[in-house]
Amino acid sequence: MSTNYTITDLLPLPNSSVKIPRLGFGVYRSSPAQCTKSCLKALEVGYRHLDTAQFYANEQEVGDAIRASGLPRSEIFVTTKILAPAGSPEATYNKLVASVDSIGGKDGYVDLFLIHSSSSGSSGRKDLWQALERLLEAGRTKSIGVSNFGAKHIEEMKAYAKIWPPHVNQIELHPWCQQRGIDAYCKKNGIIVEAYSPIVRNYKANDPTLVELANKYQKTTQKILIRYALQKGWVPLPKTDHPERIVANADVF
Repeated sequence: MSTNYTITDLLPLPNSSVKIPRLGFGVYRSSPAQCTKSCLKALEVGYRHLDTAQFYANEQEVGDAIRASGLPRSEIFVTTKILAPAGSPEATYNKLVASVDSIGGKDGYVDLFLIHSSSSGSSGRKDLWQALERLLEAGRTKSIGVSNFGAKHIEEMKAYAKIWPPHVNQIELHPWCQQRGIDAYCKKNGIIVEAYSPIVRNYKANDPTLVELANKYQKTTQKILIRYALQKGWVPLPKTDHPERIVANADVF
């Protein structure tokens, strides 16, 4: 664990002037009542990267936390996601705009907007990507990417994408789900890989090998897993609503 990182480290996105913080804070299943509190705590301890989604139903609360933090908007990297097209190109685009407005207001922006899943089929993925490209052109997002995409889905995009490769692919990654094929593909093509569920929702907290490493380095099992993701070159997105764990998970540098 000798490689030196800091919580303020940034990674450049491909074919872009945008840089993404090396560590993010996820808000999946964080209730609206809790989400703002958790995000404020995360920002307080040094996180500068918040990850939400339309599906999470807490975009507004993430935006509220940003505004309440007192930090300059330019210092915080915000990601959200769209799950499926809305029935027409215009309706899909308007759905994107509604998310940005919820987070940043009518004149606001997000730093990264992702297609949440590959499940919409070829035509749906095309509609979503073209709507994201339009949002990028309009200046309402600074970068665009995908989530839960395989190599075949990303290759397929070459037929219609103005922006390729996508800046990011966010997938589940941890020692029990290494996804070596898509990880290698993304790295070969310069796509930043984000890791959701890097601490496996604590399901593996008693794994013998993990516990052995935690004892060896005198760290929590969660810290071992986050550090593992960092050393793999991924951008981990640990999630917790417990204030003490928010603090602890940021202390991996």
